[in-house]
Amino acid sequence: MTPLEILLDALRFYEIEIVSVNGNQVRAGNTFEIEVEKNGLYKLLDDGYVIAPFDDINELCRFMLG
Repeated sequence: MTPLEILLDALRFYEIEIVSVNGNQVRAGNTFEIEVEKNGLYKLLDDGYVIAPFDDINELCRFMLG
C-alpha cells in the first residue's frame, strides 16, 4: 500500500470525514489538510497553518480527534 492509501484507510477506520483528495493532499474533518510527503511523513495543517509532521498514522488520527 502507498502512504496515501494507508492514510485514507486510517481516516476511515477512525471515522474521520474525508472531504476531498487532490494528488498527495487530503482534506479531512472541518479544517484539516494532510500532505503526504515522499519521505513517508504526514504533514498536518489546520486552516492552512502547519501543525506538525507525523510519522505515526495512528498518532495523527488521534490528534485530529482530540
